Amino acid sequence: MKSLQDSAVAVVGLGLMGGSLALTLRAKNACRRIIGITRDDRTCQAALARGWVDVAGAELDLAAAADVIVLATPVRTILAQLLLVGTIACEGAIVMDLGSTKREITRAMQDLPGYLEPIGAHPMCGKEGSGFDFADADLYHNAVFVLTPLERTSPQTLAFAESFAVTLGARPVTLDAVQHDRIVAAISHLPFALATSLMTTVEELTRDGDQPYTLAASGFRDTSRLAASDTTMMLDILMTNRENVAAATRACAHYLDELADLIAAADEPALYALLQNAAVKRRTLKSSI
Repeated sequence: MKSLQDSAVAVVGLGLMGGSLALTLRAKNACRRIIGITRDDRTCQAALARGWVDVAGAELDLAAAADVIVLATPVRTILAQLLLVGTIACEGAIVMDLGSTKREITRAMQDLPGYLEPIGAHPMCGKEGSGFDFADADLYHNAVFVLTPLERTSPQTLAFAESFAVTLGARPVTLDAVQHDRIVAAISHLPFALATSLMTTVEELTRDGDQPYTLAASGFRDTSRLAASDTTMMLDILMTNRENVAAATRACAHYLDELADLIAAADEPALYALLQNAAVKRRTLKSSI
């Protein structure tokens, strides 16, 4: 297995995550060659002009020359691309992804030819804006970089992936794919669902002519921000983690009903206890998130 320094890396998808990956690899002079693959011709030209990649094009066949293939596209696109990757990747190539859900992706990776080295990955970072123009060389800095090895993933491939994450400035953490999806449903996908529900609720409650957004300030801005996430990306996430997200959403609905009942009943002692418990737990997280 080649070192990263001696490897050609194909980055498939040059949006926020893939573009930032290519930029970071280039800024750190971390690998021998960077191949950018995207269907957006303008992005291809920009990546080449800025020197972030050595070769760029729309065809996945370009990845045949890579020692490391990183799929940085929406989850269901990754699932489709894995079918083709299995037919064009060179023997011994490491196949990684940056998808936000892992169970379906790692299952699909199990079907890759035996001469390939697959491992799932999910860097826990992002930005409010999406796309190549928002790419950032510091996006991965100090981010948790989850690795979800398959049963077939060799110790050497896991070690390579850990080193890859460290090179980006991230902190590698190894998790089972099922455990990963259950956790991110609660801490990532549920917040998106809540932000979407908040926007829908405000629109419904003020449709008779009120102007809520003229009064909205930081509280509304912060709690509704995730509703502006890329719709295609989030739809893929919800559809490939639907059991966990549905369960988390129903649990949250239960607690919202409980909160509403306490408010309606003017049960101040119970309401204070619930609010204080949540406040104390959130304050303890301030130093870690």
